[in-house]
Amino acid sequence: MTEKPYFCAERLCKTLGSTHVVFSAQASRGTMTAIVGPSGSGKTTVLRMISGLLAPDNTDASIMLDGQELITVAPQKRGIGMVFQSGALFSHLRVVDNVAYGLRCAGMRRRHSREIAESFLERFGLTGFARRWPESLSGGEAQRVSLARTLIVQPKLVLFDEPLSALDAPLRKRLAADILRMQADMGFTGIMVTHDLTEAQYLASRIIIMKEGSVYWSGGADQFDPRMMEKS
Repeated sequence: MTEKPYFCAERLCKTLGSTHVVFSAQASRGTMTAIVGPSGSGKTTVLRMISGLLAPDNTDASIMLDGQELITVAPQKRGIGMVFQSGALFSHLRVVDNVAYGLRCAGMRRRHSREIAESFLERFGLTGFARRWPESLSGGEAQRVSLARTLIVQPKLVLFDEPLSALDAPLRKRLAADILRMQADMGFTGIMVTHDLTEAQYLASRIIIMKEGSVYWSGGADQFDPRMMEKS
């Protein structure tokens, strides 16, 4: 009997402007999948459909995660976290309350949620940042806070939308190492959109190439050849 994949998206279709996106993919528990491709190929649209921020156009679309069908489940109840390119921190909340936000939404008391949030900040090298405001953070600091805020609620699946692209090279390497370390520690499954092929091969065990809205190639990172990106 074949074991069912931990994550499975089938027949996700969405037309936005002139781009028609069609996507299917699977992922095993605890792995990282990178989606690469040129701008406009539908990568971010795929993440938005998986997260529930966009509904597929077709009624036969399916998103299975840990044995649960998610198509009709509200975004906040899918067990999915998302890390954006900009960090997307709440400007009116201090760092500790940004990180504790998901715990507070789940009903945890403020004091307890802050204690857990401060311990998470320590794990990301952000000791002493709890009382700071988002506007005072560097780009790398903001992304580490965003990652802590996402992971603190222990999502089953984490979606990364170009999380390192706005950072300089040393910071990209450091945050990439943080992501790998936290994935090994917490065991979450990840799907990452990136333009950086070196980054994709470093972080992911599986790579998907998208072109003109469709999956052009998918396979193990050890089978990936950057020259495939140049083929039509």
